[in-house]
Amino acid sequence: MNNMNINWYPGHMKKTIDSLKSSLKLVDIVAELIDSRIPIASRNPLIDEILENKPRIILLNKKDLSNQEENSKWVEYFKSKGHETVMINSMTGQGVENIEKACKKQLKDKFEKNKEKNIKSNRIRLMIVGIPNVGKSTLINRLANKKSAKVGNRPGVTKNNQWIKTKGNIELLDTPGVLWPKFEDKLTGLNLAYTGAIKDEIMDVENLAFSLIETLQKIDENILSNRYGIETSERPTIDIMDDIALKRGAILKGREIDYTKTANIILDEFRKGVLGQITLEKVEDINVRV
Repeated sequence: MNNMNINWYPGHMKKTIDSLKSSLKLVDIVAELIDSRIPIASRNPLIDEILENKPRIILLNKKDLSNQEENSKWVEYFKSKGHETVMINSMTGQGVENIEKACKKQLKDKFEKNKEKNIKSNRIRLMIVGIPNVGKSTLINRLANKKSAKVGNRPGVTKNNQWIKTKGNIELLDTPGVLWPKFEDKLTGLNLAYTGAIKDEIMDVENLAFSLIETLQKIDENILSNRYGIETSERPTIDIMDDIALKRGAILKGREIDYTKTANIILDEFRKGVLGQITLEKVEDINVRV
């Protein structure tokens, strides 16, 4: 994984940002959706500049896949920056019921001003933004109580603004709301790739899984040893990978290791949470990375 020369077309990014900025005028508040396993890498670093002073809540998605202790630290971090923060699992709907409450808290001033003017509307106009594959469409479907939202991550797809009603007082602006990540360092690219935010088709999965093993070993040597019943302490990464291959029968003819199959097993089990609830980026990493 020496080269992470992946980037998105700058002109396309500019078009998306311009579109988001014009959509901001239509909403009261923005929900920034982040992958709770990688809260640094799954944010676009331009987000603060784009949203300026627009009220915002942070939604930390995939809470079932991330470390609970680290989740609490991230919630405190974002709250310290002035953002109401909600841990959610958009797949199951866990925590989604707290989104409206968080919006109301963040919009307290607006509602108080409305009260003074005898405006009784509790309606909240909300836009959700996030990088591709962070679970935005799933969340919109969950809030709208529908099977499918007309929201996609396909580049260059423009849509007319439509409002989606939810069970509560929230009206969702149906826009793509896609903010591509920026690969400002190798680690950002790797963390996005580990979680599947970058498609495996453009990655070298064998090297990616090798790097993931190294990363997991630094977090906790028991993660892989517990899952695969192998010894991992103070062992070369390639030996750990070989042992996982042998345990899982990822063997080619002539007793050769099938590294592609082994890599896919490791990546798949990490992404599905089979290896445990793992957070790759900690609050302490912000001072080092940003």
